[in-house]
Amino acid sequence: MNLVHTAALALALVLTALPAGFARAADPADPAAPAAAAATAATIEQPRSFGHVLGDVLTQRVLLEQQGRPLEPGVLPAAARIDLWLERRPSRIETDAQGRRWLAIEYQLINAPRALTAISLPALTIATASGPAIALPAWPVSIGPLTPAEAFGQGDLQPLRPDRPVAALATHPIEQGLKLSLLALLAVLLAWLAWWAWRNMREAQQLPFAHAWRELKRIDDPASPEAWRVLHRALNRSAGRVVHGASLPQLLADAPYLRPLQPRLEDFYRESTRRFFFAESAAAPAQPQAAYPLKPLCRALRNAEKRHRH
Repeated sequence: MNLVHTAALALALVLTALPAGFARAADPADPAAPAAAAATAATIEQPRSFGHVLGDVLTQRVLLEQQGRPLEPGVLPAAARIDLWLERRPSRIETDAQGRRWLAIEYQLINAPRALTAISLPALTIATASGPAIALPAWPVSIGPLTPAEAFGQGDLQPLRPDRPVAALATHPIEQGLKLSLLALLAVLLAWLAWWAWRNMREAQQLPFAHAWRELKRIDDPASPEAWRVLHRALNRSAGRVVHGASLPQLLADAPYLRPLQPRLEDFYRESTRRFFFAESAAAPAQPQAAYPLKPLCRALRNAEKRHRH
């Protein structure tokens, strides 16, 4: 009996000496067993921690490897405004010369402090498609103002600077170019005027009705026989033969540009026959001859001739 009591007492002492969690650890169904593994630290290339000002871009580069095995990030950090100072730009994946893949996360500084200030790039946890999440700790950087709050007030370092005088532009080449352009324009105008005068003079000598118009303007009495002979000679020169009332259709067939004036030409030849033949007849009654629009007819013939020529 003493032996049984002694064995029971020894067993009780051994059980009492065991750690309290020993039995729980041995039971795989215990709800207190550890959960999934925590996020793993990553290889990170951080940006410079100092000397940043408004507009600078700070880039974090994260190696997408864990113990030699590649990691594939699930969702890349999205572009967003982070705080007063930082805005995250779209993330991207790069490959270096050794073929290693890096996740590049860029932050742009969007405000300038009044004095030197310390801020932090935010901490991130990036889930991966297979493997542990990637943990990025916060990274402190310093940012500085664009200009000091107060100027130094020494030498040329003053709050305000006088207006810088603007150097006068050299206008001599411009003036010379303008003069040459005006001279060239004047020469072109004079050349055109000379050509126009020469053309009119040449046409007045060569074109029958233009020559007749010049002669008619020098005759004081447009109803004189000489004025009628001038227009007759112009019609003859235009046809290359003597033209009278009966041969007028042949002239209009050879010179179609005169057809709109056919009624006036027929009236001209009727009036010419009356003036030069019937007026000298003894049987014709003596009456004053009415003024005939000889000059308007000659001008109309000249204009038709000019339109046809040009």
